[in-house]
Amino acid sequence: MISRFASATRFFQPVSRTIFSFNMSTSDTNTPSHEECMCSSSVKSTPEIEKNFVHRVYDAIAPHFSSTRFAKWPKVAAFLNSLTPGSVILDAGCGNGKYLGLNPDCFYIGCDISPSLIEICSKRDHEVLVADAVNLPYRDNFGDAAISIAVLHHLSTEMRRRKAIEELVRVVKKGGLVLITVWAVEQEDKSLLGKWTPLFTKYDDEWVDQSISPTRNQSSMNLERIPETEAVLQGLEDENQLMNGKPSSGIGESSDNTQQEYFVPWHLPYHRAEVSGASAVAVENGFAKKDDKKGAVVYNRYYHVFAEGELQRLVSGINNAAVVDQFYDKSNWCIVLKKT
Repeated sequence: MISRFASATRFFQPVSRTIFSFNMSTSDTNTPSHEECMCSSSVKSTPEIEKNFVHRVYDAIAPHFSSTRFAKWPKVAAFLNSLTPGSVILDAGCGNGKYLGLNPDCFYIGCDISPSLIEICSKRDHEVLVADAVNLPYRDNFGDAAISIAVLHHLSTEMRRRKAIEELVRVVKKGGLVLITVWAVEQEDKSLLGKWTPLFTKYDDEWVDQSISPTRNQSSMNLERIPETEAVLQGLEDENQLMNGKPSSGIGESSDNTQQEYFVPWHLPYHRAEVSGASAVAVENGFAKKDDKKGAVVYNRYYHVFAEGELQRLVSGINNAAVVDQFYDKSNWCIVLKKT
């Protein structure tokens, strides 16, 4: 493993379990055109809904979230265990790192947008860094395989979801495999849908503030600056109507009007230590709410749940990726790609 790691340093500066933000990928490809750069910049700029209802939420709930994430999905474990010994595996959106090191014969590098989750990984001696799924910090053809487990459904536009897939394909070698799993509209437990809040506001690329750097600035993530939930939603809706001159409809709805955009609650128990700090501020500012009946602070997480065939449609426009397997497992749509 040491010799393999030494070889890998040509492509990536090892983090040696040091936490830092890294958002610029390096590529050996030709310099893109001005138009391509503008489009790429727009896709990589994080929409407000993801900042407020994904990034900030996971930073706030990270220790509690991690304590509930220990079981490995058999299908993911089987994929990792099938890889050739010595393979370099990139886990994009690694969370608390539960899959890092699963196959001890492989080398793993994990990244996640949440510094709080990356800190947990670091304390477990994993090789990790803070990075964005739509702008992975690896050179082309770096890894032997990549995984994205329960990540893409937190991206709020189709362009960003497609870009995240393109990034996974870009960073693996020719012949490399990519496993992607996402939450499905077709939930096995139908009662769950009734516990989620459907969203009808149209979230679109135009709402991304182009003055915001695509690099996530940790110093600007104070909960005190988070507006109230209702204000965020109303502000996005008003802005969209202003630019389009008409009321908006949900982008997450498929052609048959299937609801796909939701807020999914996370209940942070009062007895958790983090309630006394960040969560108290979040409640005070309307970003989270108390549920005394359940004895918890409730955060909303943004989800775009995937309809059957949606992953395949996103992949269909990627020229150097072929679908080698696709399946439904535990209320998730899953796909395995091979770089061609």
